[in-house]
Amino acid sequence: MASPSRRLQTKPVITCFKSVLLIYTFIFWITGVILLATCRASAWMLKLYAMFLTLIFLVELVAAIVGFVFRHEIKNSFKNNYEKALKQYNSTGDYRSHAVDKIQSTLHCCGVTDYRDWTDTNYYSEKGFPKSCCKREDCTPQRDPDKVNNEGCFIKVMTIIESEMGVVAGISFGVACFQLIGIFLAYCLSRAITNNQYEIV
Repeated sequence: MASPSRRLQTKPVITCFKSVLLIYTFIFWITGVILLATCRASAWMLKLYAMFLTLIFLVELVAAIVGFVFRHEIKNSFKNNYEKALKQYNSTGDYRSHAVDKIQSTLHCCGVTDYRDWTDTNYYSEKGFPKSCCKREDCTPQRDPDKVNNEGCFIKVMTIIESEMGVVAGISFGVACFQLIGIFLAYCLSRAITNNQYEIV
């Protein structure tokens, strides 16, 4: 189970993701209401709206399946990129080095699998461990392994992602259900309009 401090550190990311999904759902429903209000007498417009929703649903379904099938490749890709970022690390502040520092300082970790990964880098041979590896805020670790965090960042990042997967899957499933209901209602309404038009004729 994740420690309370780790949960607090990942909470902003998850909250941001939830907010994006909620905004997306809200926009989806508002668009649907506007379309239904303007096209309630037009069966073909409702069918077009239902087809549009079906297309979005299928894209989301394919993305979810691809993400699940290739999850190990995603993990390996993250690990390889993180190793590459460590090897190219410098203190000038390029985006990769900044990302490494941010991950290490936020998750209180060092290296990919553990702190010894830094010993193979050019930065370590010149200056030692970076400050983001420190256990305490004010320290200059240089080459002292007692001053740095022992755990690697790869395991911590994967643990956080896997622990929050249930929340993400639940929200995604909820959004998908809303879309399916919208598709069903649009088709039902278009059929009702078509039947009424035939009855009038």
